[in-house]
Amino acid sequence: MNSHPDIEPAQVTLHKRTSIEQVEEGRELAPRFDSDGLIACVTTAADSGEVLMLGYMNREALEKTIQTGEAHYWSRSRKKLWHKGATSSLVQVVEEMRIDDDQDAIWLRVRVAGSGASCHVGYRSCFYRRIPIGSERHTSTRLVFTESGKTFDPSVVYGDEPNPTLL
Repeated sequence: MNSHPDIEPAQVTLHKRTSIEQVEEGRELAPRFDSDGLIACVTTAADSGEVLMLGYMNREALEKTIQTGEAHYWSRSRKKLWHKGATSSLVQVVEEMRIDDDQDAIWLRVRVAGSGASCHVGYRSCFYRRIPIGSERHTSTRLVFTESGKTFDPSVVYGDEPNPTLL
């Protein structure tokens, strides 16, 4: 995190992809954004390894995350940069940031302020339901809740902020 708010963080250099060797074995950050200018980002809890959420970053979100040490995403539903926790106070402080072998996915290990929750619905993890598979499925694919309850009340935390879920 930038401990001196009056000091502008250093510019982040994202390199042009020039070779497979550079991308897979090199030390240059050369991410591949998709056709919408986004890169997938899996976010896990630094302490437990629990998957908290899957988000997307555009170039600006990636750069701001690197510069500030706090998670920033591109909200596909709101179509804007999203500093996680700016509204809810559930800021994700990045402990570690990794990129995969072909540099088209990001993995953040974070510590979350407050209740430790990261889901806008109020649960700790956005992955709060399990899909029955195999013999467990029987004749139904009804989702099974994996958390006993919500960590916080979204109406209290977000107030009049519009729900980002799209139908």
